Amino acid sequence: MLACSVGPCPRLQRRLPPLSLARPRAWSFHVPLRIHCGIRRAGARKPLWRDRVMSTEAIQVVQALKFAKASASSSPHRLDNMIDARFGRLLKADQLAVLDELQRQNEWQLALQVFAFVRKELWYKPDSVLYGNLIFMLGKNKLIEQCEDLFSEFQNEKLQPDTRVYTEMIGAFLQVNMVEKAMEKYKSMKELGTNPDKLTLTILIRNLEKVGLHDLASNVRKDCADFVEYPEKFLEKVDKNYVSIHQLYLKEKEIMFL
Repeated sequence: MLACSVGPCPRLQRRLPPLSLARPRAWSFHVPLRIHCGIRRAGARKPLWRDRVMSTEAIQVVQALKFAKASASSSPHRLDNMIDARFGRLLKADQLAVLDELQRQNEWQLALQVFAFVRKELWYKPDSVLYGNLIFMLGKNKLIEQCEDLFSEFQNEKLQPDTRVYTEMIGAFLQVNMVEKAMEKYKSMKELGTNPDKLTLTILIRNLEKVGLHDLASNVRKDCADFVEYPEKFLEKVDKNYVSIHQLYLKEKEIMFL
C-alpha cells in the first residue's frame, strides 16, 4: 500500500517564495510643508507685477505702442489714441507690466508717456520704486533734465525720496560728469536723515576715483564707518575685481613723503 503525505510537495515548496503574513506597506509621499508664523520676513515686499508673466494682451499693447511710435510722423495722434484705447483698457497689473517692459527695452519716451497716463489712474499711489526705475532708465541715457523733473515731481507728491531715488539721481549726475550736483544730493540725503546704502557708496567711490577726485572719494570711504556694518570688509569688496585708482593715488602719496 502506497504511503500518502498530507504536507506540501517538496519541489513546489522550493520554487514558491515564502508567504509573508506582514501587512503590505502603503505608498506614502512626503510633501515638505513650509509654515511662516508671526510677522513676515523683514524687507520691502517685491512688486507683484515683477513675479508675473506678461499677459498676451499686455505683450500686444507693447508691440502696438512701439508701432504707433514708429509711425508718429505720418499719424501724430495715433500714439495718444493707442494709449487711451488699448493701454487704458488693461488691468492695473498689466499696465505696470507694460511700463516695466518698456523700461527694460529702453523705450524711454514711451515709458514716460505711459507713466503720465498711469499717474491719472484712480488706483495710482506715488511709489518710490516706479520713480527710481524711471530715473535709472533716464540716467543711462544721460537725460539729466528729465531725471531732475521726475525727482521734483516725486517731491511734489509730498513724499520724501528714499535711498533708492537719491542713489539713482546721484548716479544720473555722475553719468554726465556733474560731480558737484551729485555730491550736493549726497549731502542733502544725509542731512534729511536718509542713509546711503552700499550701492550709493560704491557708485560714489568708484566714480569719484575714476575722475581723479581722490579727496572726495576718501571722505565717502570714511562715511562707510557710519552707514555700513563691517566697513573694512565692504571696502575690500568694492575694490575687488576693480582696478582702483585710489590705490595708485595712495602709492603716489607714499612716494611724495619718502
